[in-house]
Amino acid sequence: MNFLGRLADALFQIALTAWVGGFWIIGYVVVPTLFYSLDSRTMAGQIAGRLFEVSGWVGLALGGFVLFFLVLQRGVAALRSLSFWLVMLMLIITAVSLFGIQPLMAQMKLDVLPLDIMESPLRERFATWHGISSSLYLFQSLLAAGLLLLMGKGVR
Repeated sequence: MNFLGRLADALFQIALTAWVGGFWIIGYVVVPTLFYSLDSRTMAGQIAGRLFEVSGWVGLALGGFVLFFLVLQRGVAALRSLSFWLVMLMLIITAVSLFGIQPLMAQMKLDVLPLDIMESPLRERFATWHGISSSLYLFQSLLAAGLLLLMGKGVR
């Protein structure tokens, strides 16, 4: 393999590692630590929301690169690979969360100011959307694990 091919493979591995690693660290380490460490659940929620937003944008960029690399490497045959569809599904979930669920939840919080969302009439609706968001995050985490297992076997 030539230098450019090795460089492309290295960038692919870095992008995949940063995307999945960042996703897991924020969702399963940083955000729970915020809620455990901060006295204000409202403040923890605000910071967590911002982290998920930034993570979503980074995920779209890195996931887009991973998808682009798969297509560049395999051409149309990429459409027949499981890894392509795992990445695509993860990107779709990221977009739904970033452009649909997160803005909806943020608007609910704004609608009840100065109340905390969990002390407001929108509490149940917010809790429902939070549950949907958390379920999608868990599902995306499982997809990421599957993708890493495929990549570890050299299946692209």
